[in-house]
Amino acid sequence: MISDTVSVPADHVTLDGDLAVPASARAVVLLPHGVDTVRHNPRSRSIAAQLHTAGFATLLVDLLSEREDEGDTGARRFDAGMLPRRIVAAVDWVKIQPSTRKLPVVLFGAGTQANAVLEAAADLPDRVLTVVLCGARPDPDADAIERVRIPVLFIAGGQEPALLRVTQEAARRLEPPHAVRVVAGATHLFEEPGALDEAVALAGDWCDEQLRSVTRP
Repeated sequence: MISDTVSVPADHVTLDGDLAVPASARAVVLLPHGVDTVRHNPRSRSIAAQLHTAGFATLLVDLLSEREDEGDTGARRFDAGMLPRRIVAAVDWVKIQPSTRKLPVVLFGAGTQANAVLEAAADLPDRVLTVVLCGARPDPDADAIERVRIPVLFIAGGQEPALLRVTQEAARRLEPPHAVRVVAGATHLFEEPGALDEAVALAGDWCDEQLRSVTRP
């Protein structure tokens, strides 16, 4: 396992990140943070650890620099133009690193970061394998949804029917292959026993399916 704290250049600032690359990794999963999560939180660490076990590299990256995060009043944290641009910059960085440049890239979004991830995915049709949105809050009216050209998986908790309906509505607007998977008895944070494990397993299975689809004759 290669594991490093890294610096990712974007928008004339430096973003902090944690890169981990298991031996024989099949893809690298990029998990952006900064809207409503931080990369050091236990949930993000648990997701990354499970992805490593499943054979995926991970890059957990903050979308705000340390100085921006300290002085932010909310404007940057929800900047609809800046956040997707920084996700794109993180993908560009992954694609030039010796340990990850040959690996397919997966974008993994959670919570309100879903919209920034979809915006970035719409701008990266040839550089991203797929998108996974886990417990996300997508905006079904966002223009980016109709511009996305890569497969998307939504993972939702069965205990929040209103959020599930919004997720299903957003999924219906997608043209590329997509799916909505429901973890029964879970809320959007998947804090219930075994719920997060099930969600990450669903994500891993979906990524494997997409990897097989691009290698299939």
